[in-house]
Amino acid sequence: MILRIIEATQAKTGTTILVDNEPYAVRSNDISKTGKHGASKCRIEAIGVFSDKKKIIAVPGHERFEVPSVNKGKAQVLNLEGDTVSVMDLESFENFSIPYLPELKDQLQPESQVEYWEISGKKVIMRVL
Repeated sequence: MILRIIEATQAKTGTTILVDNEPYAVRSNDISKTGKHGASKCRIEAIGVFSDKKKIIAVPGHERFEVPSVNKGKAQVLNLEGDTVSVMDLESFENFSIPYLPELKDQLQPESQVEYWEISGKKVIMRVL
């Protein structure tokens, strides 16, 4: 679900934007000044929320980006299943399997509580509480 649309010059550090239908967190935004015959240019450095890939985007300042809504929830780990974890949401008591970030593998244990994010219909565990 799209929360709002912003221009490239409004993409601040920490903002989550959609690039090629994948969520990216803006790490930095270098904006060049307008010239005599042209518009401002933006060089946006972003990191993938789910993929952890670095992407550098060079666009005109008036280019528009979609800002998705980020739904955060808390869950309890029920079972570890390879690269996914079976969890129970602590508010709705719904059970579902969800992937996690690779750096969290050693911290995940049954009955531990985690924070997960849902962006554009995709869910991922972001941290252990």
